[in-house]
Amino acid sequence: MSALSRKTDSDTIVACATPPGRGGVGVIRVSGTRAKDIAIALTGKLPEPRYATLSDFAGKQDVIDSGIALWFPGPASFTGEDVFELQGHGGPVVIDLLIERIVSLGARIAEPGEFSQRAFLNDKIDLTQAEAIIDLIDADSKVAAVAAQRSLQGAFSAAVFNLNTLLTELRVHVEAAIDFPDEDIDFLDDEALKARVAKVSSAFTEIERAAREGRLLSEGVTAVLAGKPNAGKSSLLNALAGYEAAIVTDVPGTTRDLVKEHITIDGVPLHVIDTAGLRETDDQVEKEGVRRTKDQLQKADVALLVIDASEDDIDVSLSSEIPEAVPVITVLNKVDKVSLAPSVENSTVVRLSAKTGDGLDLLRQLILDTVGYAPQESGSITARRRHLAHLEVARKAFENGKLQLDSGAGELMADELLQAQNALAEITGEFTSDDLLGEIFSNFCIGK
Repeated sequence: MSALSRKTDSDTIVACATPPGRGGVGVIRVSGTRAKDIAIALTGKLPEPRYATLSDFAGKQDVIDSGIALWFPGPASFTGEDVFELQGHGGPVVIDLLIERIVSLGARIAEPGEFSQRAFLNDKIDLTQAEAIIDLIDADSKVAAVAAQRSLQGAFSAAVFNLNTLLTELRVHVEAAIDFPDEDIDFLDDEALKARVAKVSSAFTEIERAAREGRLLSEGVTAVLAGKPNAGKSSLLNALAGYEAAIVTDVPGTTRDLVKEHITIDGVPLHVIDTAGLRETDDQVEKEGVRRTKDQLQKADVALLVIDASEDDIDVSLSSEIPEAVPVITVLNKVDKVSLAPSVENSTVVRLSAKTGDGLDLLRQLILDTVGYAPQESGSITARRRHLAHLEVARKAFENGKLQLDSGAGELMADELLQAQNALAEITGEFTSDDLLGEIFSNFCIGK
């Protein structure tokens, strides 16, 4: 048992599960071994399991509030422990008085995400489902919310489990061939084994596609605007945002710090970052802005290289400032000022006018195409960068196993397949370090 699970098993926790501030209803959750005693102390009796019960909530001397009491005996509860829930009035003072009373009865204030953490540790949900909870809360669009709900219901976990099952079947086949080397049939070269390898490869491709798109839905796309001063980067940011988020002037170098806006395209969050114009300068403030521009380009999912189409000599040399791994969309801006937009030797070019809006829809679609997002009518999930990293490790181990198979080294292939399965286990949390768990659940709301 991990240090995390030993710590949480010993305490009863309490937190407000509704946002801070005034509201019509405030919800307080209690989970742990003392939840039953706390329920009786506050309501005078233990409510019937899973039935809403109208009750007074008693303080040491006076009634603090009245509302609905709910009792969920473990293990048939969200956390897997005894859970007591109060639904009272949402005034901050009332909430504080109730929590203070519950703490005096033996509970402690929950840490961020501790209720979900206990659900994970008690095998009520796996790690992908736990992460889907925060994705659902943070969803910026209907598409993202639906995808997060599918992950919460176990769609992503099921895909990982299916892939793991296929890997297990492949390992069994390979290890059986190793155990019976004297048979006349070469089990490492039969059609059944080749079919299993092909099936695993296809499953990898499908789950990787879904996870990449899921990562975009949960974390969004970071698009960095880069280019010379006065190319129209700030105007483009304003056009995409739909309002004047950045200052626009004819003075070169107006933008010196990063300006960030968050919008959505077909349900995908888009984080657009306007940056200082790339040029040599002696101005210390502007020089720092240029440094920050280059730093943001290192982290971008896509770079929008904005060029003034009305210039006599189109210069795309600034593309060398963009890291090779970052895809580039060349944006020929200000086409409203020219009768014929110049051509640029680039496979990904969009001609537009940030002033009139012509070409903006094409740019939005091009951004999604460039990062590889194709909207799914159904079947979308949410995923994280860490999921993609573990899938990459698993895929690499599988591909290494195929190479070992081609060379006839069945024992080494079986070992590679085991490494692939261990990487998949990191996704669902079957094998996960306490440090990673702490990092994941610390991003949750208190009370969730």
